[in-house]
Amino acid sequence: MTLSQLSGAQDWRLSLAHDRAAHLLIWVTRGQGRLLLNGTRRGVGTHNAISIPAQTLFSLELGRQGMGLVAVIPDGSDLRLPLGPRQLRMRDVSAISELTSLFEAAVREDSSGRELSQDALDAHIALMSVWWRRQIALPDNLPVRMNAAARLSAAFCQRIAQFYTTGMSMADHAAALNVTPTHLTRACKAASGRTAADLLTERVLYAARIALSETDVAIQDVARHLGFGSAAYFTRFIQQHTAKTPTALRQSARR
Repeated sequence: MTLSQLSGAQDWRLSLAHDRAAHLLIWVTRGQGRLLLNGTRRGVGTHNAISIPAQTLFSLELGRQGMGLVAVIPDGSDLRLPLGPRQLRMRDVSAISELTSLFEAAVREDSSGRELSQDALDAHIALMSVWWRRQIALPDNLPVRMNAAARLSAAFCQRIAQFYTTGMSMADHAAALNVTPTHLTRACKAASGRTAADLLTERVLYAARIALSETDVAIQDVARHLGFGSAAYFTRFIQQHTAKTPTALRQSARR
């Protein structure tokens, strides 16, 4: 699908820090912006290939002019996917052409409605995986060594993806990581451009907006699931970050 289809033309679905249940392979074909991946903020632009494993915190901001293609791969797939989150800035013309062709062929197959279409899609995605594994093996694409702040930010982001529904505070996470809240905040700010509290808030807000937009679950049950002590506290949280009540946000999404 396209990046626009992935976001449903709603910026918050990509710009808020969140993780997904499926693996994503993203190919940026136009535009530039910012990417949060594995606890680190970095620039992103045309001909960037991004691999985001399931349950990996990320956000992507490309602006209105940004365009790209996405392969969404269910977790547990038999495909051999790249290990860990990666971003490749492609310059080799033949490699760029190859991946673009693979994505375009997959898009055509997905819209064809022909028999055995799923088998053909599996083959296209398998070839994308081969492309990825070839590219990350090249000396120019070896991962950059992370500094201490980036490693701590990555560890915190992993905890957010795992525990965001428990109601744990940023200070609770800091204690679990054996650092002070101040140190965790500074490390996250240095690595990601967001404070530790911002990252945690965004993940909870994303989950809340998804629940309010895509389900009919009662608001008090959404609040309970996300670790809020009361529906009133949840309502204040939503109003603070969206300027709407949960009910108004749900009605707006349906319209």
